Amino acid sequence: MTRKLIKVRQEFETERLPDVGTAVDEELQQSGIKIEHGARIAIAVGSRGITDLGLAIKRVIEFVRRGGGSPFIVPAMGSHGGATAEGQREVLASLGISEERMGIPVLSSMDVVEFSLGGLKQRVFMDRHAYEADGVILINRIKPHTDFHGQYESGLVKMCVIGLGKHKQALEIHRCGVEGLKELTPATAQQIFSTGKIVMGLAIVENARDETALVRALGPDDIMREEPGLLEYARRSMPCLPIEEIDILIIDRQGKDISGTGIDPNITGRIKIRGQEEPEKPRIKEIVVTDLTPASHGNAVGVGFADVITRRFFEKIDLAAMYENVVTSTFLERAKIPMIADNARHALEIASRAAGSLQPREERIIRIRDTLHLEEMYVSGAVLRECQEKLEVIGNFQTIFDDEGELREF
Repeated sequence: MTRKLIKVRQEFETERLPDVGTAVDEELQQSGIKIEHGARIAIAVGSRGITDLGLAIKRVIEFVRRGGGSPFIVPAMGSHGGATAEGQREVLASLGISEERMGIPVLSSMDVVEFSLGGLKQRVFMDRHAYEADGVILINRIKPHTDFHGQYESGLVKMCVIGLGKHKQALEIHRCGVEGLKELTPATAQQIFSTGKIVMGLAIVENARDETALVRALGPDDIMREEPGLLEYARRSMPCLPIEEIDILIIDRQGKDISGTGIDPNITGRIKIRGQEEPEKPRIKEIVVTDLTPASHGNAVGVGFADVITRRFFEKIDLAAMYENVVTSTFLERAKIPMIADNARHALEIASRAAGSLQPREERIIRIRDTLHLEEMYVSGAVLRECQEKLEVIGNFQTIFDDEGELREF
């Protein structure tokens, strides 16, 4: 099998904000939301690698201060960061969200307050720092979920419940499996919003190039009504692979900053949840993953989506962090360790044999940086021939491995 691929670029129809900071300021001003003088405001921030997250947080901080409020940051990421206060603080720091860079305190704790909301199946928790503040502002990206599809997926609604509820709330929701995520989360969020504890949500939607396409400042009464429309916009804006039938997909890296599951099932077509149907497309025979991002802090949840990984990747896995995250979710398949190859070249050799009888020059191989960045990729000749009209060639056919058998720089 050939080891030479060619670099290409696929174009996506995208919208982007020319000035994100100004757009956030305008949204905050037009929202009509007021901050009471002297109010302590918790700004809830998750574990996702959102492109303009730091900028958005800074503009929200300024908004709170202009109103006479005193802002601080709380991690709102459920069981991520190994379900520890220090781990969640480190996750935020790896995203550039720290006391030094933001200029306000980061209060990280797994301590929660339980409060009663009638008519729900499960207990309800909230981060103690957030609960005891005078108000909470949520900041999150709206995007399709990695486990299910419904009216509310990843966004402000989920952050309000699972993110702010920390490990205990994540356990409460996930013990009901997909039903918990799909049904219990919005029902719980609706009641949390009714308490008045949430002041506002800043929704961010990114385009297929991982750029900010729009921002919306929503009052607590608007979030449930507006988020489904933002989700559909996000779904239409998602990137995708150029073909549906793929023999081998090589992924340079996976990570919690890329997707909640390290590798986005919306891109690869692998969900790995018992009882849930796998997507019809794309259909990928073998997936190779070669590395784990530093921002994952060893949490390699989603490694179970792969068929082969490299030893370099395997040695970066913190089993305790990964297991805590995956056991909380109950989706154990996603933490099962695939075959471990000596290096990337060896991994491709294993995947090539496992993919079956592939005819020379007809093998469909694609190499991507990760499932968040799909504009540029390396493809085999067969993929290029099949998609020539929608792929721009930006290089020549070349070997993708260095002398040590690892992938060359993307």
